[in-house]
Amino acid sequence: MTDFLGPAVRIRHRTALVLTAAVVVGLAMFCWPLLARSTVGTSAHVTDAPFVFLVTLPVLILIVLAELSSGGLDAKALALLGVLSAVNAALRPLGAGTGGIELVFFLLVLAGRVFGPGFGFVLGSTSLFASALLTGGVGPWLPFQMLASSLVSLGAGLLPRRVKGRWEIAMLAVYGVVAAYFYGLAMSLFTWPFLASHTALDFVPGGPLGENLHRFLVFTVLTSTLGWDTGRALTNLAAILVLGPAILTVLRRAARRAAFS
Repeated sequence: MTDFLGPAVRIRHRTALVLTAAVVVGLAMFCWPLLARSTVGTSAHVTDAPFVFLVTLPVLILIVLAELSSGGLDAKALALLGVLSAVNAALRPLGAGTGGIELVFFLLVLAGRVFGPGFGFVLGSTSLFASALLTGGVGPWLPFQMLASSLVSLGAGLLPRRVKGRWEIAMLAVYGVVAAYFYGLAMSLFTWPFLASHTALDFVPGGPLGENLHRFLVFTVLTSTLGWDTGRALTNLAAILVLGPAILTVLRRAARRAAFS
């Protein structure tokens, strides 16, 4: 019964504060084009990627240290984190994003569900970072992919805990679809300021929020939502419905045998 009543790796108050700060900072990094009131050039969004790395990595370290100091994340949990990151890194090239087919996200959802938001947040970043090293996908987009993936897995860890059985799989499948569109929306916010330049959908620094938001929504629907995001959502849906019950059982068995404190 404990599998359903709480995450395998519980978060403490310090970790919860760090996670809250990470979510706020992460959303601010993505949403700044809609909130900007200066005449910053579009190239600035590319050059701020290293600064996102400087924010992301210390946050991850703080989460790990907070969990270690409070006994929530021990050596066994760190080992499992490494194994799941490696599995995700190996899964990602199989789909290579073709038509939105990406196998990495459904495992982030399931692992976040079992091990909790703190573990899920770290797993999201380490998985994308490891897969980028494996596939040569390191670039200015990587910090934003890491943040978006971390938020996806963190959200799965915050889903209601008393839902179980078929209803749990249904809930996770729906969340997988929503998470796929969220990830695409977030990454579109990263690419929009410079990919849509000199077009009718251009980002206008300092422009009215409503007008910029309208241009962005049209841009993301045309370039991402109808194609890549829908493919990602269908992949998550099918993978969770077909593989979800078995993988949840394996992950929960691993959590029990590891006897996380």
